[in-house]
Amino acid sequence: MEEGKTIISQLYKRLDGKVIIAADLNDNDIEGADIDDLAVKIISFFEGCDGLKILDRNILEQIKKQTKTKEPLQVVVEQQPSFRPVSKEFEPQFRIKNIDVEKTGATVSDFAAYFRDRYRKLREILGSSQNVGMVVSTDKLAQYANGREVGIVGMVYDKIITKKGNLMITIEDEYGSAKVIFVRPESGARKEQTALFESAMRLVNDEVVALKGKLGSPPFIIAKQIIWPDVPVHSRKQSSEDLAIALTSDVHVGSKLFMEKNFVRFVEWLNGNVDTDRELAGKVKYVVFGGDLVDGIGVYPGQDRELTIQDIYKQYSVFFDYVDNIPDYIQVFVIPGNHDAVQLADPQPMLTKELIGEFKKDNVHFLSSPSHIEIEGLRVLAYHGTSLDSVIHNIAGCSYFKPEGAMVELLKRRHISPIYGDNPIVPSRNDSLVISDPPDILHMGHVHKNGTAEYHGTQIVNSGTWQARTEYQIKLGHMPTPCMLPVYRTKKATIENVDFSGL
Repeated sequence: MEEGKTIISQLYKRLDGKVIIAADLNDNDIEGADIDDLAVKIISFFEGCDGLKILDRNILEQIKKQTKTKEPLQVVVEQQPSFRPVSKEFEPQFRIKNIDVEKTGATVSDFAAYFRDRYRKLREILGSSQNVGMVVSTDKLAQYANGREVGIVGMVYDKIITKKGNLMITIEDEYGSAKVIFVRPESGARKEQTALFESAMRLVNDEVVALKGKLGSPPFIIAKQIIWPDVPVHSRKQSSEDLAIALTSDVHVGSKLFMEKNFVRFVEWLNGNVDTDRELAGKVKYVVFGGDLVDGIGVYPGQDRELTIQDIYKQYSVFFDYVDNIPDYIQVFVIPGNHDAVQLADPQPMLTKELIGEFKKDNVHFLSSPSHIEIEGLRVLAYHGTSLDSVIHNIAGCSYFKPEGAMVELLKRRHISPIYGDNPIVPSRNDSLVISDPPDILHMGHVHKNGTAEYHGTQIVNSGTWQARTEYQIKLGHMPTPCMLPVYRTKKATIENVDFSGL
């Protein structure tokens, strides 16, 4: 067979010896196909397979079926005469505080400016706490006598376990660094000593804390107390009108595991065409989409085999077709996630005009991740949740089964992504990931697991997913909770879950 003279030979060349083409295939089997695109899909299909990789007619048909674009389901939007949504009677009350995602050269000076700004903001928050007391800079510690009670505010550089089993951390401020020792409690130690050591083990690199203790020689501090920036205990505001906010995320349009029928029922529910909790549906005035709107292209190896829509623009077009069916009186806020076609590093900018295409509606608002939205007087902090991976991996007791616990840890640290390096961050001069104002509602997704909690007056919501359990989740033992919609009642300050999983 002479290369370049038949379609099969062209495909053979593109496969570069990675896959053998069976003799039963001929030009008619692949006529009209984009050879380059088909070669990529064939190689992806065989990725991870052992032994000879032979493309025969049966396997080719499988690949064609997997990559065939499926037409989206139609949404029934004709409202029933008996459905009279109370939220339609009220003018929307909201204000968006979007984050300006600064472009940098990612130089050493950019990173230095970024961490200085983080330190300055969190030190200021800690300085307002009455528990911190007098703070000494690290370069002044040598001036004080051993045994002196001191307090310092710094950024955790590293932590190690010493030969004696104690925990030693290095903490930095603008002037230098200091060693801080947390003594491992012996059997029978007081509860306070045990609690302090356990808390110290939860310290993570790059977070900013205040530490109090006694000076030892050579200059180090024997710790007695840790003070996190933390959100203060506050009363969550309640709106005057009995309206509702639907909090959702991780739709993953384009994935073969996208639970389309269930998602369509959610949109129809907003229109009053589903009998379940119709009164609550009529109270929904706002919907917040927390990222991973589509499954994306090339997000992970072999993703081509998991897609029903191979074109990124088509994925977004289908998503916006669904959004277009949400009633006009409902305000919709859309932020991106790590599967969306914007930069991966936090903060993520809003979707580009190229991705949005011709779609335009006055009630649909595109925001960055994270974003701050004031809704009916309530402060809503919406973030996709990519940093939850690093928190779960680095802080004992956090798990994918209860994402709300990891979200509490972020509130304690007053930072969206405190651990640098595990997930990318844009090193801008302004660290916009600091949680300066305590939110009334903290909304995230990413981990595909519903979870709610209340912490110091903040309602925590992880809104799950509309995607079935993936092979990756099966390998890790993750158990997602798809099609469970959290709805926040703004006057009652409560969460009600609407279950679309059985529809």
